[in-house]
Amino acid sequence: MAKSRRRTLQRLNRIEVLPPISPPADPEHVRSLITDLLKSLGETPQRHGLLKTPERVAKALQFMTRGYHQDIDHLLNGALFPIEYDEMVIVKDIDFFSMCEHHMLPFFGKCHVGYLPNKKVVGLSKIPRVVDAFSRRFQVQERLTVQIAETLQNKLNAHGVGVVVEARHLCMMMRGVEKQNTIAVTSSMLGAFRTQQQTRLEFLKLIRHRSVGDSD
Repeated sequence: MAKSRRRTLQRLNRIEVLPPISPPADPEHVRSLITDLLKSLGETPQRHGLLKTPERVAKALQFMTRGYHQDIDHLLNGALFPIEYDEMVIVKDIDFFSMCEHHMLPFFGKCHVGYLPNKKVVGLSKIPRVVDAFSRRFQVQERLTVQIAETLQNKLNAHGVGVVVEARHLCMMMRGVEKQNTIAVTSSMLGAFRTQQQTRLEFLKLIRHRSVGDSD
């Protein structure tokens, strides 16, 4: 048990469940860097089609990495409610978009989150916001999955948390192996979701269940 605990702590230290909040980047500095990048790639930033490109890219990058500047505690503040409810809560098919930290190319897909409450629940809209806060950073899918699960486990003191992420990676689709239909699946099961097979199987069954109104 002690060895397992040490391995878990070492893993979390590597993954940085709650990375430090950084201040927003200087838009003008980012714009200048994009201009230099265009030149280095053989383009002419002064041509008509590229005149405003550095500014647009700087704004887009700031939006796509805004998770670096979001405080999870502030995000969840006031959204935890005491309640005597001990059945599973699931929010599935959460759309997310992130950026691969290895190639700075997008990866995107669906995130499914479930937890077993321990005398309190979180507002349902906050779960997609937590997913968004961690996905709007340069990421790897494995870290993203664990960060979402560990954060909800810690903030809710839940009996268990399960997270499954399914994603397509442009670094696999546009370059490298160039496999356009490949989907990467990662999961993180904590507490009862890890120790109780029945709980884990119920979660996996429910996230695969087609909802009323889903298209064929």
